[in-house]
Amino acid sequence: MPTAEARTMQPSTLERVRITGPAGTIEIDVNDSGRPPRAIALIAHPHPLQGGTKDNKVVTTLAKAFYGLGHVVLRPNFRGVGHSEGVHDEGRGETDDLVLAADYAKRRYGGGLPITLAGFSFGSFVQTRVARRISTAQLVLIAPAVNRFATDAVPSNTLVVHGERDDVVPLSAVLDWARPQNLPIVVVPGGEHFFHGRLALLSRIVVAYCR
Repeated sequence: MPTAEARTMQPSTLERVRITGPAGTIEIDVNDSGRPPRAIALIAHPHPLQGGTKDNKVVTTLAKAFYGLGHVVLRPNFRGVGHSEGVHDEGRGETDDLVLAADYAKRRYGGGLPITLAGFSFGSFVQTRVARRISTAQLVLIAPAVNRFATDAVPSNTLVVHGERDDVVPLSAVLDWARPQNLPIVVVPGGEHFFHGRLALLSRIVVAYCR
């Protein structure tokens, strides 16, 4: 089974594509090794009105981890970010756009491939909404912003990773959300919201879970 080090994400594997969504163009970075992928990873970035983009370091860390596992990786920009058209829609239109991105990936790479929906902060909230429309998808949620957005319950096999010292989304809020679901949380000791100095650990957690 490949490890995260088995396939290094080189610039030559990057393709920038644009698809058409209900609000206009959706800009997506696709990392494809050219070999048959074992799965699809669709990654959602943090809040666009607070500087979130597809190039956020947590998002790119996730991309490298999934790529190393043999996934084809898609990182869209939300509405109003980069070359993605439209304006921020508080998660509603963003959900529609990610569903379209997932459909694009399935058409391009084959509908039989498993798909992982990964998100960071606001992106996690959006992915929980996407998962309701792609019922077979696996969820990976990093620092989910459950204190800022009404986040529904998630499947029991969801991976949730949170920093012990997150001052944007307190760990206590995530535990309050997870407790009624009996949902385990992976806590990164000393980690804050952006996992400064702990991105390698975050990658190892995701790889170990998704391998």
